[in-house]
Amino acid sequence: MANIASARKRARQAVKNRAHNMALRSRFRTSVKSVLKVIRSGDPESATSAYRQAVPVIDSTVSKGLIHRNKAARHKSRLNARIREMGQA
Repeated sequence: MANIASARKRARQAVKNRAHNMALRSRFRTSVKSVLKVIRSGDPESATSAYRQAVPVIDSTVSKGLIHRNKAARHKSRLNARIREMGQA
């Protein structure tokens, strides 16, 4: 346990920040999984709308510093590729 007041405060802040980051990360993962679930169902229109809802969540996760922008781009690209593949099939 921290002995200095500033270290105790930082420990409290770390707990609070960790909880906030975990919630945002969970929101990110849930949005990606919801798009994948709709893709597996096979409906291109609902997959596109789910993708459009997921993109702002992914981008906000990047702007808050939780994931790297390249990881966000990779997720968006792969989801979009799977949706386009559905349209062709």
